[in-house]
Amino acid sequence: MSNVKHMYIGGELVESGETHDVISPATGKVVGTIAWGGEKETLAALDAAKAALDFWPATPVEERISWMLKLRDEVVAHADQLRTAVANEAGKPWEETAEDVDGVIDSLTYYAEEIRGFLTPTELPDLDGSYRNEMIYEPVGVVGAFLAWNFPLLNLGYKLGPAMAAGCPIVIKPSSKTPLSAYLVGELCEKIGLPAGIVNIISGDNAAVGDTLSRSTIPSMLTLIGSGNVARRIMELGSSSIKRYSMELGGNAPALVFNDADLDLAVDIVAGLKFKNAGQICVTPNRVFVHTDIADTFTDMVVQRAETVRIGFGPEGTVDMGPLIEGSALNRIKGLVDDAVAKGATVLTGGGRAESENGGTYFQPTVLRDVTPDMRIYREEIFGPVVSILTFEDEQEALSQANDTDAGLSSFIFTPDADRIDRVSRGLRFGEVQVNGVKYGMDMPHGGIKQSGLGHDGSRYALHDYLALKRVSYGITDAANPFKNAVSADEADASTIN
Repeated sequence: MSNVKHMYIGGELVESGETHDVISPATGKVVGTIAWGGEKETLAALDAAKAALDFWPATPVEERISWMLKLRDEVVAHADQLRTAVANEAGKPWEETAEDVDGVIDSLTYYAEEIRGFLTPTELPDLDGSYRNEMIYEPVGVVGAFLAWNFPLLNLGYKLGPAMAAGCPIVIKPSSKTPLSAYLVGELCEKIGLPAGIVNIISGDNAAVGDTLSRSTIPSMLTLIGSGNVARRIMELGSSSIKRYSMELGGNAPALVFNDADLDLAVDIVAGLKFKNAGQICVTPNRVFVHTDIADTFTDMVVQRAETVRIGFGPEGTVDMGPLIEGSALNRIKGLVDDAVAKGATVLTGGGRAESENGGTYFQPTVLRDVTPDMRIYREEIFGPVVSILTFEDEQEALSQANDTDAGLSSFIFTPDADRIDRVSRGLRFGEVQVNGVKYGMDMPHGGIKQSGLGHDGSRYALHDYLALKRVSYGITDAANPFKNAVSADEADASTIN
């Protein structure tokens, strides 16, 4: 096989007339080349997925599970190769790449077991006792999946596991920024001989691949991890037919740090999420609201943490934080910081591009205080290593400010007060509330409200997006046949004549 990584369509590794170089944000150098898909290849992938509807939904669940576990075992066997691809394409420190590969392994393992809970029909009571009524699940159909670049394989795992378990053929479009690891998964699908059309992986120009996938009438469901703008375009083009949507669209997460909080814990969580993956995480605290009694202490602790972060790209144990994904991201975040400073915020550390011997698009771990609601950094998802600190005096003020956003993905509370936890968690308008910690896993539902999306990734709730409910009613008494004792029209006429 050449050095060019191929698309995976219809059970085969496929070349195309075009190629695309993948650039590492850590070094600015080419780290791989992929076959670049277009409209022709996208239509072929859709046709392959449609053809798989003839057998994949009807394949016994135990056989589907067997294929999932075969693929999982290959992912385990090639974990280092996959981690290397993620490190190169996303610029992640080696330690962070494990989460991506584990996401695929965990998804295939979890959903191979979780689907068993959807096999037994649910019986519905019948008011007059004339029918036995059952609700059964069946695959929704072909799925089109759009992946974000920040967690290339974790995001793939979120879609691959439930689709395969449910019996839905899937066409996956990884981001053109980070397609290498997804293409490697395609190679593993080909290696195990996965039946044609069950999984298809193709990356390419958004207009040629993404728009074609969205406007096609073949998918019954479109699922996305990405931005609101991309979601609106997908939904607009997707209106060519009635489709389901499952979308995780980022957030503007608040963290509420009360004056009785464990500050060491709060700093660990806030700094850990802000500087992991260079802050390019949809659930990372965007706005940190700190009670005035502890604001100075908390702020000093976060600054100290930020100034110890090791930036770069190197061997295991030598780097804490990698680069932003590309130069435009660096410029955007610098613009957010500059706008905040112009409107009265203070930069306590960082604030600009970080120099690195590797080159690349690195941004300094940054802490801002005196942030206010009129600043862009308060309103927009930062998606970078910037901690924005605001202060509050009372609980209601903190809750009101936290909810002052159109986003509704994640939120954080730090306090030991059980009554306060109950009040504030109920008052926060977000799909997830993390209290004195942070918990994620394939068994945990991940989803937002408001403009942060609909549906879920992870947990058994994700399977509800990939499965359709069907009612089957069995007549069991004479009353179930409304026509049994009906008089025919001819009989009625005859009786009238006589």
